Amino acid sequence: MATGDRPTGAGDTRTAAGDTITVRYFAGARAAAGRAEETLGAGLDHAAFVAELADRHGERLARVLAVAGFLVDGTTWQDRQTPLPPGVTVDVLPPFAGG
Repeated sequence: MATGDRPTGAGDTRTAAGDTITVRYFAGARAAAGRAEETLGAGLDHAAFVAELADRHGERLARVLAVAGFLVDGTTWQDRQTPLPPGVTVDVLPPFAGG
């Protein structure tokens, strides 16, 4: 695979299986990403995480990510400077309407 090429599957095949995180998309984030789930390499802080997803999926998802909430293994992502460790699941939750 050439540098910069993206695999067509759900994950990044350039990263060893044990060094990944799972990203799950909900509602408008799922629609913008065009998938429900994918994998990324671990070790990304929040800014790098958002940049990687925007690079993969374009401006539509970038707009959603700018207003979305993020859960790491079910807990709000508070410390956005600490890199994500391998094996975690990040849920991308756009704002929801209703009550």
